[in-house]
Amino acid sequence: MDREQPNLREVKIDGKTVYAGRILDLEVDRVLLPNGGQAFREVVRHPGAVVILPLFGDGRVVFVRQHRYPTGEVLVELPAGKLDSGEQPAACAARELEEETGWRATEIENLGWFYTTPGFSDEVLHVFLATGLEAASDHTPDQDEAIEIVTWTAEQALEACRDGGIRDSKTIATLFLAQLQGFLRT
Repeated sequence: MDREQPNLREVKIDGKTVYAGRILDLEVDRVLLPNGGQAFREVVRHPGAVVILPLFGDGRVVFVRQHRYPTGEVLVELPAGKLDSGEQPAACAARELEEETGWRATEIENLGWFYTTPGFSDEVLHVFLATGLEAASDHTPDQDEAIEIVTWTAEQALEACRDGGIRDSKTIATLFLAQLQGFLRT
């Protein structure tokens, strides 16, 4: 499979950061197009993040339900979070799992990675399967998050993807990856 077409590449000529924030930066770049023309690209720079599929031995999956301010909705999602500076994705996955759900995993397995929105962002999302779940006795949720824990069977989770009960793309993509790799059985 040919994954890159060199004649389709755009090359940065110059650019500037127009916003630098706690979670992301916004750059506006001028690029040289393959046809010799030029264009501007607005790019959200993000340090990357993780999404975790916490899976009990009986096939139940742990989700979080929380209000997402940008959408104005309460969404059901898999636990996830931003990488801290210098943090390895597997360590971030373990940290976020415990912070958001109160569960620790004895096994964390990398299932892959993907770009969240490559049309305007460089964010990479690392996908992990967490098994051997044990309750964390010293669980302290983040002060700026109001989260409800939801546990569904794999069948319920996949049905929620079909009927719109899950509308979060990282959750849908992760469930699909896990199903393709044989971890979710219905």
